[in-house]
Amino acid sequence: MVVNELLSPPLNVYYQTYYGAAYLGDSLELLPHIPDKTINLILTSPPFALARKKEYGNKDADEYVEWFLQFARQFKRILKENGSFVLDLGGAYLPGYPVRAIYQFELLVRLCKEVGFFLAQDFYHYNPSRLPTPAEWVNVRRIRVKDAVNVVWWLSVSEYPKANNRNVLRPYSDSMKQLLENGYKAKLRPSGHDISTKFQKDNQGAIPPNLLTLANTESNSAYLRRCNQAGLKPHPARFPLEFPRFFIDFLTDEDDIVLDPFAGSNTTGQAAELTKRRWMAFELDEAYLQGSVYRFQEVNDLFAIREDDDTSQQI
Repeated sequence: MVVNELLSPPLNVYYQTYYGAAYLGDSLELLPHIPDKTINLILTSPPFALARKKEYGNKDADEYVEWFLQFARQFKRILKENGSFVLDLGGAYLPGYPVRAIYQFELLVRLCKEVGFFLAQDFYHYNPSRLPTPAEWVNVRRIRVKDAVNVVWWLSVSEYPKANNRNVLRPYSDSMKQLLENGYKAKLRPSGHDISTKFQKDNQGAIPPNLLTLANTESNSAYLRRCNQAGLKPHPARFPLEFPRFFIDFLTDEDDIVLDPFAGSNTTGQAAELTKRRWMAFELDEAYLQGSVYRFQEVNDLFAIREDDDTSQQI
């Protein structure tokens, strides 16, 4: 299952599991090692464009788009024709003002118009547990409500990316279960929608919406505990495991290859390992990569370091 054999030439692996491998280095230097049309899914949450600098690195909103397009051109090259690119982005306010930057939308337009991606669908990641920020406008002056949604662009190389929503069906609501049990009389609704008898067919679950409600409340996971025990600071901007799991289930099959070029604590790799997808993770900060090792002790101890590699070597 080793994915390093796909790279040309192969790179030094920082650590590997049964299905994947993590690499230490700058993605702009690592991406050229991946052959054309190799990757099925690129799924990532890069550093956002924020007014206040974060310790994990981020660009100002006015320079973010140009910075990111360098990576996007490589993404387009390495994705298969039916492959997908899922990009999670947080919002930003203009420095000193209670109005928003629009860098996410500027980036989306240029990804489609210049790089050649298609917008397969827009998603929104709602985190109901997010703190009320930005504090200046929400808590102090009380002129805005808290931000709780990230935009998520699902982009594709072609007009028909591989996808199967049967893999991400959700349990039926109680009312739908009752309808399936008691039956439904076909009729025209006041809205004009014609609800036929096919509406009561049991499809083994409900098709999810493009609003993903995923609380990010991780506080006592094995990852956090082991980072603390080892004296490693956990990555401060982790997305919940269910987020990459949803898109991996939706857009890939077993043994497909998933890449996260801004891996952070490597939640994407963990989700890929759990679903038997091959994966690659690129991360610039060695401390975050060291901590990400502990995610794979949560996957039935599948993680194993290659003893013949120098794991402290910068790629």
